[in-house]
Amino acid sequence: MSYDKPSGHVTKRIVLHFPGFEPLDAIRHQARYKRSAVKTAKLQDFEVEVGPVQTEGQSRYFDVDSQGADWQTSSRVYVFDHDEIVKSLNGRSTLRRMVAGYSSAARVVWEGGAFSYFRHAWRFGLFFIFPFLLVAIGIGLSLLIGTAPYWLALESSLLVLSAIVAYVTFFKLFLPWSEKWHTLHLFSDWELAVAVASLEKPYFKQWLEENLASVRAALNEPADEYVITSHSMGSSIATQVIGTLVEREPSLLEGKRIIFVTLGGAILQCALLRSAEVLRARVGAIARVKDIFWFDVQCLTDAINFYRCQVVALAGHHDAPQPPIVFIRLKHMLSPERYRRIKRDFLRVHRQYVLDADLRAPFDFTLMTAGPLPAASFANPN
Repeated sequence: MSYDKPSGHVTKRIVLHFPGFEPLDAIRHQARYKRSAVKTAKLQDFEVEVGPVQTEGQSRYFDVDSQGADWQTSSRVYVFDHDEIVKSLNGRSTLRRMVAGYSSAARVVWEGGAFSYFRHAWRFGLFFIFPFLLVAIGIGLSLLIGTAPYWLALESSLLVLSAIVAYVTFFKLFLPWSEKWHTLHLFSDWELAVAVASLEKPYFKQWLEENLASVRAALNEPADEYVITSHSMGSSIATQVIGTLVEREPSLLEGKRIIFVTLGGAILQCALLRSAEVLRARVGAIARVKDIFWFDVQCLTDAINFYRCQVVALAGHHDAPQPPIVFIRLKHMLSPERYRRIKRDFLRVHRQYVLDADLRAPFDFTLMTAGPLPAASFANPN
């Protein structure tokens, strides 16, 4: 099956979407998709209707019907979110989240991840250290406040008062202020990254097994093409899921047109850890499946991706087919006002892969998942 020159209109598509580390369930992902789809349809001059979320067992999906002057396409979008995991990690006490976050950071360093980040994508390395360094500065300042009577040679009785002031400064002032950068949310993100890499946590292994049946059912539905999209952390999770099916049921994929699209792909966030042997093996296994066409979408403005890095090669599979890299430019997709508004919010920039554009551009998430063109055509935007 060749994907070099995809042609013809797609009339029926199945989309399997693996979102990133966000506190959004399938209903909120559908609402975001619908908002973007309506704007894209107006920009690209076609009609779109996004249905409500439907639930069948563990599966959650919504249908999208699109129509242009000479085409009509129906897409069913399955959402494989991990919202319950995000809620569980973020729902713990602040102290537990901090301890777990620093423990995960230490493990990333110990397993060689931090060194590899700076070696291959220095901006991602800065993204890694940012939340931990920021909170460490807050802890240091609070300790200085708490011990001020000692190093200022004041009465020791003031230590109680300074300790109270230090507590209020850190927990009531500094941490709420730091949340504009989603600091503790990023602590949890790194905790899950270690869990996805090592496969040691029961909660993730349970999530993996529970969703395999839904993925299998989606791939068994009749369709012209099957588009597996993954964003950010979702790319590592999708690799674990699809890689498991490649190992257990390779015949499930035979004869199907399957496109694997990693958006803002941060598979290397997990795959560069020493404990990620299984994940790296599954990266190679997916790359070698002849019925899967994989391409990676990257953006220079986005600091949370491994820009210009070949994921498969860096996972240790230099001899496997390498996914082509599609580079997008936010300046060419967004209005000047919108670009100026978001360009310094690194998490907001990182989400743009799955959101609507203001200008017609070669890559568009809605068009790829609901439009008439085969998804593989977006790997050749020129």
